[in-house]
Amino acid sequence: MELELTIGGMHCHHCIHAVRRALSTIDGLEIRNVEIGRVRVRVVGAQPDEERLREALRDEGYDLERVGPAGT
Repeated sequence: MELELTIGGMHCHHCIHAVRRALSTIDGLEIRNVEIGRVRVRVVGAQPDEERLREALRDEGYDLERVGPAGT
């Protein structure tokens, strides 16, 4: 299953790397694409808890605004 995450607080190329780094710490996610404000991931196994995603991004200074199926 692929998900699209909408992320607030991303403004530059550095943000893309920081978000990629934060999400790479979460088991069960394969990062497909990272753009300013949006990340597409593939879930391998059980879907990670949304709060876990939120915490990982918050630790880097970003806000998880929305999680939904990719392409919506």
